[in-house]
Amino acid sequence: MKDDYVRYIDRTREYYLAEGYAKPYKWAHFEDIPFTRLEKPLARCRVGLVTTSDIAVETETGERERHDAAALVGNVYSIPVEVAPERLYSRSEHYDQHATTLDDVNSYCPVTRLREMVAAGRIGSLAPRFQGVYTSYSQRITMERDAPEVLRCCREDGVDVVLLTPV
Repeated sequence: MKDDYVRYIDRTREYYLAEGYAKPYKWAHFEDIPFTRLEKPLARCRVGLVTTSDIAVETETGERERHDAAALVGNVYSIPVEVAPERLYSRSEHYDQHATTLDDVNSYCPVTRLREMVAAGRIGSLAPRFQGVYTSYSQRITMERDAPEVLRCCREDGVDVVLLTPV
């Protein structure tokens, strides 16, 4: 049977081994996973979006920012959810370019799909902005710096539930 998905974990292990690392990549693992039931139906919830796909916004003239890898590590940023999806793009180069593309912004930043769900009454509303997190590849940095900043932004925006979309 042929796999219809990107075997991300396998490919990451193979990559690090091919690069000569002595130990395979260590994935985050938690014995206890915090889970909280929603206090109200999803149709009345405000939904936030968090992505690790390095989203940027084209200028009004269609220009794109240059990728500065040094500046794009371990930081949380916000983009207004009202930005037209046609102006959103990913600067990320950290994905399997042989198995997928970043052509469909809604595959990693599904603002159009979320707006459709609001219009259909499936979710109550969208947060006024979504958060992006530049990949730091550090569990410690994610837990100590980035996750608390994302939580702070979500609380400011009155978010009830979050959709996480990685690249």
